[in-house]
Amino acid sequence: MPKSVLPSEVSALRPKQSPSDTNSSVDYDDKVPANTIRAWVIGMTWTTIGSAINMLFSLRNPSIYLTPVVTLLLSYPTGVAWAAVMPTRRFKTFGITWSLNPGPFNMKEHAVIVIMANASFGGSTAYSTDVLLAQEVYYKQKFGWGYQLLLTITCQMLGLGLAGLTRTWLVEPAAMIWPSNLVTTTLFETIHTKTAPDAVKTSGWTMGRYKWFLIVMSPNNVVVNQLFGGISGLSLIPITFDWSTLTAFIYSPLVYPFHAIANTVVGLVVFVIITSIGIHYTGALYSEYLPMSTSGSFDNTGHPYNVSMILNDDYTLNDEKYKAYSPLFLSTTFGLTYGLSFATIAALVVHTGLFNGKQIWRQFRASREEGADVHMRMMLKYRDAPAWWYGASFVVMFALGLVTCLVWDTHLTWWGFIVALLISLFFYLPIGIVQATTNVQLGLNVITEFIVGYMLPGRPLAMMMFKMYGYITVYQGLYFTQDLKLAHYMKVPQRTIFWAMFIATLWSCFVQIAVYNWALGNFDGVCTPEQPDRYTCPGAQVFFTASVIWGLIGPDRVYGTNGIYHCMEYFFILGAGLPVLVYFLARRYPRSIIRFINTPVVFGGTGNIPPATVMIYASWAFVGTMFNKVI
Repeated sequence: MPKSVLPSEVSALRPKQSPSDTNSSVDYDDKVPANTIRAWVIGMTWTTIGSAINMLFSLRNPSIYLTPVVTLLLSYPTGVAWAAVMPTRRFKTFGITWSLNPGPFNMKEHAVIVIMANASFGGSTAYSTDVLLAQEVYYKQKFGWGYQLLLTITCQMLGLGLAGLTRTWLVEPAAMIWPSNLVTTTLFETIHTKTAPDAVKTSGWTMGRYKWFLIVMSPNNVVVNQLFGGISGLSLIPITFDWSTLTAFIYSPLVYPFHAIANTVVGLVVFVIITSIGIHYTGALYSEYLPMSTSGSFDNTGHPYNVSMILNDDYTLNDEKYKAYSPLFLSTTFGLTYGLSFATIAALVVHTGLFNGKQIWRQFRASREEGADVHMRMMLKYRDAPAWWYGASFVVMFALGLVTCLVWDTHLTWWGFIVALLISLFFYLPIGIVQATTNVQLGLNVITEFIVGYMLPGRPLAMMMFKMYGYITVYQGLYFTQDLKLAHYMKVPQRTIFWAMFIATLWSCFVQIAVYNWALGNFDGVCTPEQPDRYTCPGAQVFFTASVIWGLIGPDRVYGTNGIYHCMEYFFILGAGLPVLVYFLARRYPRSIIRFINTPVVFGGTGNIPPATVMIYASWAFVGTMFNKVI
């Protein structure tokens, strides 16, 4: 892989060439239609199916997700069948010529369908549904369908404006490769060109069936369960090839470059395994009285934290009740995860400044034509989606977001909403650059919790809203950016892609809220540990626990000078210092393995633990290494 794609290279990234020039489709035919009725009907159908399925099964543990790859594979025979069956007659309406069957099903139509799927359910489900579950199930506060829809629409669509306005830095440069898109373009090429496999390259390999059953003979041994247990232990034995489990909290290992997997494994071993074991078995942070790894919160008797014991009637903290009840305690890995999140944010800012600062400044000064790669030169032949479209989208969603915060009693002030969006604006480019080069997205969930905990203490509902807007605007926005890069590779007109993303995402919000309300009204015991079909809402439980830590009790009582977890704030220093060390070592030894170290990924790559486990990450890393490095 050329030097230009390595995120930790000290030399400036070269804009003239990139792996995308050789690894992605460069076919160009401006007569091949992309904006067709066929693409819209199939795309919207899969938007509906994927959004509904993912919303329903996101409530289950383990969760099952439908990915856009499924849409890619299944929409092809649908498109081919459409081309074979539907009439080819052409119609003219308002001066526009159109047909139900414009010809053979082509790659550009296929790309539009997949982009609609990725924009609507590529990130599994709307993050707002976790806010709604925490409000309605745990806090018993219901605002109705209007609030649900506005919250979800603004949550999912604020990022569209940022995606369009940052194309100059995250889409157009050749070095911003977006690794998962390389896999997608390869699939498009394979499906549509029908090239037979090379028997020499595959060496006649086939996949055999592998079965390995391990029986632990000490089911009641506490240490064995702490180290190897999959429910509340570290789950150290990585023996699963169940794809749904493997990708339940992390996306497919096949789309991550090996250097990203290696950095994640370093963080997994050093911090999650070694550090967690050290903390737990030395008795630090009262960990000997708590589970090794779980997303729940506990009181001083080891029971689940009863938030109703410290609430006022208006859902704010009652300080006297809190002092009479108990401080909040976390499992070993959960407490450590917050420390690693502090380090991730600090490392992200320092790492981006050191390794990518010159590139960002160069893009600010460069014109679009300067240093354009083959894809960019081809895309210039199409009419661009003007920046004001994206700007207008952002302004409309900003206004609707203010309405959502202020019309209902969310406790989030107008200026709090603006601060949340300013955080998103500040971190959008650094996080986007890391994701574009490693396929790892680093979350702002913890830093937004930390800030709002000091800014609006004792307001859990405001904290959840602030976190959602501060974090998910970047998270969802980068899915839109990824789609824009895929359109860049596939030569799909930018105006078509804007409307495909906008309409598909908007429709998916209505679908998800409909399924959400149906599930809560038809499943008995939903979001409780005893739910017979395991619809226990694992994501909402993490969200609720976070709202108690950061919003209700507040970071000062948990991480402040007198807090139980005050030592975790030292991770800010570690996160800021390590990238500097790596930078100077990489300059001193430019050909060594040090140049591949990406400190934000080392700290933040394992951010889904808990509820994810070491077993899931280790299995994910094994599969990714085998297919992306060994084979």
